[in-house]
Amino acid sequence: MSTHWQIEGDYMEACSCDFLCPCITQNSTTPATHDFCKVAMTYVIRRGGFGEVALDGVAFAVVAETKAVMSQGDWALGVIVDERATDAQAAAVAVIASGQAGGPLAGFAPLIGDFRGMTRARIDFDAHDHTRTVTIDGQLAQTVEGIPSVTVPGECLAIDNTLHPANRRLTLATAARNFMRCFGIEWDAPAGRSNGHFAPFAWQGQVG
Repeated sequence: MSTHWQIEGDYMEACSCDFLCPCITQNSTTPATHDFCKVAMTYVIRRGGFGEVALDGVAFAVVAETKAVMSQGDWALGVIVDERATDAQAAAVAVIASGQAGGPLAGFAPLIGDFRGMTRARIDFDAHDHTRTVTIDGQLAQTVEGIPSVTVPGECLAIDNTLHPANRRLTLATAARNFMRCFGIEWDAPAGRSNGHFAPFAWQGQVG
């Protein structure tokens, strides 16, 4: 018996690359700023479900460390699901985030060489104007601020047609805070130096 799922909501990320991340602009085929890329992508589901399991309000973060050229694979990756999610919701998110349920994150699956598991922790996410913030106590603290557009007042610069699971159109942002310490992945960057993005996301898939 197959299970259909569909979710939509808000996404943000910050990585270890200096702004502007070369991984995005070169389709993950050119070296990152450093000899690695450390990245955290946080997703907050506003509406959706996995079969009969409603997922409204569930947040999760995908944290990874990759080689300098991301497309070469051998990623280390872990998933954090909000501790306020039910066990059924967490199980559904784990299947989606691992790519087992199809959808955009399925493209990551062949690149993962070291899956470091799923943990539970409180995830606080805030979206205000052109700023996005995520906090997971002791593990993740990131704030990204969109780059204002000069030609379109009230909007930010964006890049289109990207190779990214969240959205083909990403807002360009810099990280005012970029701290990671989870799954053996650690990073703490000076304010305003590293790259960030945010966008809405809408995914669907089927498993079974």
